[in-house]
Amino acid sequence: MNDLRVRPATEADVATLVRLRDDAARWMPARGITGQWRPGELDEGHFRQVMARGEVWLAEAGGRVRGAWELWWEDEAAWGPQPPVAGYVHRLMVDRGTAAPGTGRLLLRAAERRVAEAGRTRVRLDCLAGNAPLNAYYREAGYRVVGHKKGKPQPGGPPKSFTLLEKELSGPTAPGTAPYSG
Repeated sequence: MNDLRVRPATEADVATLVRLRDDAARWMPARGITGQWRPGELDEGHFRQVMARGEVWLAEAGGRVRGAWELWWEDEAAWGPQPPVAGYVHRLMVDRGTAAPGTGRLLLRAAERRVAEAGRTRVRLDCLAGNAPLNAYYREAGYRVVGHKKGKPQPGGPPKSFTLLEKELSGPTAPGTAPYSG
């Protein structure tokens, strides 16, 4: 997976982003993960809105999309008002049909580098509180639980409870220290 390249998503990518999200939403219940995402929950308009106020990134290898994520510069719905010290990763999605094992971690590292390049010192994310495998995944990636948010509003669905996780950036996530194209 040395040829993984990341780039900002464009208008031409919104259908691909919806497909990635829906595919991930179908993959989860097949693995016993319920209550996280539902197919059809987010449409092209969602990704256009995120691109207008934040960033959406695509990862490609061998000419094919392997995954994507959203990067927000604030997230008051989950974290409340905060000083501008963090980037917030949302909707980390891997194309399970084409991506090599470990791609999710590579995407997470690319998001961390982008946050560091923006001069911020922390990466934050939230994870459905009842999704034990995903909570463990992020802890194994160096994130620590810093709180919980009950009743966070959800696009197209009822509010849910989330675990709030954070990683302080230093060393190898600093700008220019790891090879990737962005």
